[in-house]
Amino acid sequence: MSHHRYGITGLIVVAAMAISAPAVASAPKSTAGGENPTVAHWTTARINAATPRDFVVDQRGLSYLAKPDGSLEPHGHRQPQLFATNTPPQPARTSRPITLATSDVAGPSVTNRIPAPGATITTSVTFSATVTDSSGVKSVTFKVVSPSGQAQSFAARASGSTYSATISGFTTGTWAWSVIAKDASRRANTTTTATTTMTLNTGSSSGTNVANAPWPGNGPVQQATGRIYFEMPDNVTQTTWSGYVCSGTVATDGSTGRSVIITAAHCVYDDVYKVFARNVLFIPNQSGTTGIATDSNCTNDPLGCWTPSFGVVDTDWTTRTFPANIPWDYAYYVVGDTSAHTGTAVTDPALDIAAGSLAVQFTPPTVGAFTTAMGYSYNQDPKFMYCAEALATEISYNDWWLGQCGLSGGASGGPWMQSLNLGTGPIISVNSWGYTNSAGMAGPRLSGSSASCVFDLAKTQAFSPPNRGISGC
Repeated sequence: MSHHRYGITGLIVVAAMAISAPAVASAPKSTAGGENPTVAHWTTARINAATPRDFVVDQRGLSYLAKPDGSLEPHGHRQPQLFATNTPPQPARTSRPITLATSDVAGPSVTNRIPAPGATITTSVTFSATVTDSSGVKSVTFKVVSPSGQAQSFAARASGSTYSATISGFTTGTWAWSVIAKDASRRANTTTTATTTMTLNTGSSSGTNVANAPWPGNGPVQQATGRIYFEMPDNVTQTTWSGYVCSGTVATDGSTGRSVIITAAHCVYDDVYKVFARNVLFIPNQSGTTGIATDSNCTNDPLGCWTPSFGVVDTDWTTRTFPANIPWDYAYYVVGDTSAHTGTAVTDPALDIAAGSLAVQFTPPTVGAFTTAMGYSYNQDPKFMYCAEALATEISYNDWWLGQCGLSGGASGGPWMQSLNLGTGPIISVNSWGYTNSAGMAGPRLSGSSASCVFDLAKTQAFSPPNRGISGC
């Protein structure tokens, strides 16, 4: 049996995580007294020049930074983006014994198709059919058509005369599928079955699907989630740096003297040049600004600006390069309770008290349940945006998946939750990555991973000596 997600680029094998001691990287020194040097760094010009740190993967399994102008910058390789569509590569097909018969003029027999015509399906479906031919069967392909008419084909694997493939990522609506079977004769006779329909209507998906819209403002998530500005190097010598934007949410950590922001690892550590971000600035509830967009004025934001002391990532994120480290794309920024705030007066100097916080869930979420993803999209500044639909699984990279989510760059690191209406959490994942030229957002699994271990590091790592980041777990 082969496993696919609708729109997948291919399968990878992820190595097991190794336990290692935290590694500490030194950070720039702060100045004594006067204006916060990080806040001073973010001039209007630098803010305007910052771009989303938005990762996408093509059908060859190569990753890119998606630029605001639509161009793709290779990440960790030098291969240009060559394809206009996200047609996935097919797994190796299982060939049947080849007979060089010339009298065979009929295509293979295809029977026992599952799902049956008119079937009700779930977000993950195992397709199967019995395929036989006197000359042997060379290949079997399942063609799946989405409600919008987009078609993709998936190679099936053989177990005797039964061919099957598991495909995940189906969304609400009427889908269609057919079987294309080719025999092993010299004529390569082909059978294409009739196209039959199937319907997904998840009973647990009780909301209305949203691809990309302004968050209506309900619940504490808007207070706790903000835009993150930071810099990453442009070269291995780290002689030049560029500004980027992501999103993050204040997490309930239960510790004293600090607050913890959950975000994506690619917003904390550069896995190509192997260095933590610098000049990190967090603006909670940035959509509530009295200005017209994000600017360098921390006094026109509802809660002002905050400067994290260091970031925390898994060692497996640092020792691999995207997309090989996709399962570890979660991270945390740590903010001290003193000398971290600038701008609008707040009732308490602790970020998690001033902005509130959301719990993080490290147990499995419910597949098929209505799920909301949020973040600060770059092209919708300063609006806080969201998408919502039934949660699916992303098989190739072992992630969660929202197949119709249209959040744009800048939303990376924003929270996912399955609670309805109030936006109260808990956080079950964060915005991580998508595919080239297709909708959809993936998020890492916080359950069954090192996410809770990395969170514990963020809650316990000492502030002294100063550092920009640590890796562990």
